[in-house]
Amino acid sequence: MRRLAVFLASSDGHDPAHTELAAAVGAELARRGIGLVYGGGRRGLMGALADSALDAGGEVIGVMPRSMVAREWAHEQVTELLICDSMHERKALMAEHADAFVALPGGLGTLEELFEVWSWRQLGFHAKPVGLLDTGGFWTPLLDALHGIARSGFLPPSTLDDLAVSPELAGLLDALETRLQSSPQPAHGG
Repeated sequence: MRRLAVFLASSDGHDPAHTELAAAVGAELARRGIGLVYGGGRRGLMGALADSALDAGGEVIGVMPRSMVAREWAHEQVTELLICDSMHERKALMAEHADAFVALPGGLGTLEELFEVWSWRQLGFHAKPVGLLDTGGFWTPLLDALHGIARSGFLPPSTLDDLAVSPELAGLLDALETRLQSSPQPAHGG
């Protein structure tokens, strides 16, 4: 895995453990030589993730729409800042530059990004693995809801099994790597 796209909040949230987690992930990705692709923000969990990866000598690619850059939300010290015109283009560029996707704590934007790349994988538009870093059980309520949806017959159990989930980063990276090595080529797109 050369690069990992990480979806996460542009705010800090209420629990400082989330900021600590984002910083630890950034540093560990850099230590492992895995480039970071993220939303390009300089504040909140995004900023903690990017700063720690940069401080550890890692590659950091930020992707942000022009209108958000104009509002001075962009992290100007990243290795490369890709500026685009829309949120749709942002997600496509992040997907293009990453080999896998992980969600850390976040809100609506994080959920939307996660579900889009996960559904794209299920539809065969890419074969890149998708995962949740469930440290502290942050994603457990969502996982419980997804299991309920599966029990209702609206989500195949194989789709849930395909989502890599781990409470710690090392286990999640191992699961993503395993899926990356065993993934068939996408049926459509790339």
